[in-house]
Amino acid sequence: MRFIVALFVCTVAGVSAAASAEACPGNPDALGTSRVLTVNPGEFTRLGTVQYKQTLPLKDHEVVLTFDDGPLPPYSDIILDTLASQCVKATYFLVGQMAHAYPSIVRRIYNEGHTIGTHSQHHPRAFELLSMQRVEREVDVGIDSVTAALGDAKALSPFFRLPGFGRTNAIERFLENKQLVTWSADVDTDDWWRGSTPGAIVKRAMRRLDAKGRGIILMHDIHRATAMALPILLKELKANGYHVVHVTAAGERPKSVPELMALPNTDGKVLLTVQTSDFSVTRQSHRIRKHSKSRHRAVHSYYPGGLSDDRMSALGQ
Repeated sequence: MRFIVALFVCTVAGVSAAASAEACPGNPDALGTSRVLTVNPGEFTRLGTVQYKQTLPLKDHEVVLTFDDGPLPPYSDIILDTLASQCVKATYFLVGQMAHAYPSIVRRIYNEGHTIGTHSQHHPRAFELLSMQRVEREVDVGIDSVTAALGDAKALSPFFRLPGFGRTNAIERFLENKQLVTWSADVDTDDWWRGSTPGAIVKRAMRRLDAKGRGIILMHDIHRATAMALPILLKELKANGYHVVHVTAAGERPKSVPELMALPNTDGKVLLTVQTSDFSVTRQSHRIRKHSKSRHRAVHSYYPGGLSDDRMSALGQ
């Protein structure tokens, strides 16, 4: 009965949004976002058939695009540019340390109309093997970091994705008690696999999607190959009759959050200035990391002990 009620609520929200949808400015051939589906955390607990029986109540040939692990420039920015060019909205599951490092991108994600959830503070490996004390800290601090990056707690949606899909009954009960909706996926693109080319990512995604007919698609906005694959994937989705659904959480959220402007500083750090109509607040952020040939050493500092060798190799593509 609970699922039927949720299905009715989500369907009504989706239909009303679809009726008011407008064409994509400057791109009449854009894929676009077909409707908005509003999820009430009180009705949904766990989503995604990769791990669970229940998923979002999507119609045939409807998809939800999701991105994990970011933000990380320049790939997150490239992906945002692609989504904007096609008027497509997605759901992001941000890692706390990455949000802390790049708050201006976090705010760009939100201000461009995407939904933001969380994905732990450090993305530790074998999440399911951690003590519950460590799990709770990873979840709570990750939420705090993303909230701080956004600058408004109401901008964050109560959505969480387990690092590496590392689940246990105890972890899921903890997340449910925090009124967080645990997201898995229906279609995992495995875009982080070592040696994945943009073409291979798209082919794998479409093959798995066609087998399901609908679903939540999982990607990562921290890989070059994914950034290159996304325009191709969106084109394939449209050519094959798929429609993008934007998922939002029930409740009031701000239309936007103040943007951050990075200012150079003589001591090798960054000054971030909050841009508002009536004041500006400047704070000192993390030290700029110089780009080097050893890119995955820099990235590894955000995932201490957290990512597999294959994932680290993928980051260096």
